[in-house]
Amino acid sequence: MGFSTVLRFAHAAEPEQLFTGQCQSRPTKLDTYKPYLDQRWQEGSTNSWKLWEEIKEQGYPDGYGNVRAYVSRHLRGRPQPVGPRPPSARAVTRWILTHPEALAEGDRLQLKAVLANCPELDALAGHVHSFAHMLTQLQGHQLPTWIKAATTADLPSLQRFARHLERDLDAVTAGLFQPWNSGVVEGHVNRIKMLKRQMFGRAGFELLRKRVLLYS
Repeated sequence: MGFSTVLRFAHAAEPEQLFTGQCQSRPTKLDTYKPYLDQRWQEGSTNSWKLWEEIKEQGYPDGYGNVRAYVSRHLRGRPQPVGPRPPSARAVTRWILTHPEALAEGDRLQLKAVLANCPELDALAGHVHSFAHMLTQLQGHQLPTWIKAATTADLPSLQRFARHLERDLDAVTAGLFQPWNSGVVEGHVNRIKMLKRQMFGRAGFELLRKRVLLYS
C-alpha cells in the first residue's frame, strides 16, 4: 500500500470517499430505481431481498447482489423515522383466535388496524370467527355452508383445512352437535407427560422443588 493511499484513508471523513475511480461514476441499471429504494428505506422497509423483489416487479433486470451492495454501502446506517413497532405474527394470531369481547381495548384497536391494511387477513379472520361461533354454540348444521365458503375463498391454508374436515365429516359434525369433549382426558394426559419429563435425571433439589414445594 502506497503512502498516498494511506493518506487518503486517513483523511476520509466518510466511507464513500474511499470509493474512487472510473468504476464509481459509471451508470448502472440500478440508478433508475435508487430513488425508490431510498424512499422505501425511509418508510421503514430495510430488507434487501424484499426491496429487490419490489423493483424486480417494476422491471429491474439484474440480480439481488447489486441491490444488497447498494443497501449495505449507501442506505445502511441512515436514520429512519421512528414509528410504532408492528405487532408480531404470534400476537395477531392470538388476537384473531380470542373472542372479540375478551380482547383488551388496545389489542382490539391494533387488530382493527392490521385487518384494515390486509384484506386477505381480514377475510381469514371472518372465517375464523364464523367457525369459532359454530363450535362454541354447537351449530353443526352450518358446517357444510362454512366448508363451501372456505374452499372457495382465495386462502390456500384455509382451503386445505376445510378439505381435511371433509375427510371425516361425520365425526366433525358430531363434535359440533354434541356437548361432550375430551378436554378432561387431554388435561390428564398433559399432566402425566409433565410428570414424566420432570422425573428424568437425578432427584436433586430442583426436582424436589417442583414435586414437593410447588404441590405442598
